Amino acid sequence: MNTDQAFELLKSAGVPDELSIQTVRRWMRERKIRFEGKARLSKTEYILEDTDEAFDLLKDAGVAANIGIQLVKRWYNEGKIHRLGNVDQIKEYISTQPKLPPFEDKPSDMTIRELKVKLKAQDEQIKGIQELHQTSLKAMIQQRDKLNKEIASLKHEKSELQLETRNVLKENIDLRKELLRLKEELSKQGKGEDEKVQSQSGPSSNPQDYRRKLGLSKTAGPKEVLAGFKKLLIETHPDHGGSAKAFHYVKTDYDQFKSRIKGN
Repeated sequence: MNTDQAFELLKSAGVPDELSIQTVRRWMRERKIRFEGKARLSKTEYILEDTDEAFDLLKDAGVAANIGIQLVKRWYNEGKIHRLGNVDQIKEYISTQPKLPPFEDKPSDMTIRELKVKLKAQDEQIKGIQELHQTSLKAMIQQRDKLNKEIASLKHEKSELQLETRNVLKENIDLRKELLRLKEELSKQGKGEDEKVQSQSGPSSNPQDYRRKLGLSKTAGPKEVLAGFKKLLIETHPDHGGSAKAFHYVKTDYDQFKSRIKGN
């Protein structure tokens, strides 16, 4: 048998290519293959001497016994095996295959007891899971109710804050209006006082006008007029709560009156 024939047999036995290459190389080292060749095998030419050789090769290649027996039968029918070998070789080939451990049949009552124990354990496990689920569900419901209460409380506080904000804004607007009104009144009042002081103490060339503005009699002398001016200057001075404009008018009249007296 040459290498081509060996590859063809291993391929027909379903051996993977990589394992086939390793097997053929080993067979060549062990001189189970006589020479290398490339020629194809004809239908009438055999490549194995007998079935014993075929079983040895398949066993060495790791082919299972049930598959090996079918292959040897087919190869023999196809003329690839020259003659039948020893029948004991088949028995030996089959005996080398791994056997499954025998099935041990347990008594039925023991099996039932074991099943009952397993079922009971499963029932307890399911019961524990259900209790855990109920506990978790109850805790989640309580947490949800608590959150809903907090949300309602926050909404109520928000409404109160909004109402309070509106009230504060309204009060602020009212205060602004009142402040503007007071400013206008003070402005009008200050303007009236300035006009009054101006009319009373504006520059004048008539001595009787000074006496009239100071509220003195027509017969009041210069000393009385000067004393009246000094009193009015103190009252209109800004340091004493007076108006600078009114103080200016009074001071002007005072200076003019003094100049008139000195001139006379």
